Amino acid sequence: MTAVAARKTPAPVTADPEPAKCPTCKGTGEVSRTVQVGRKRRAVGKQTGFCLNCLGSGEAPAE
Repeated sequence: MTAVAARKTPAPVTADPEPAKCPTCKGTGEVSRTVQVGRKRRAVGKQTGFCLNCLGSGEAPAE
């Protein structure tokens, strides 16, 4: 008589939940700012830069 080992079924693979998106930049990591020039602070255009809330990662910061 030979003993047959029971076959172990693998656990189902679950995906990690996606981290929450940053509310300031909506998950892009960039925000737009108006560029102003002159003494009267005349608006001349827009410039993008990284989000200071999430530091450009696009994920909501931990509380």
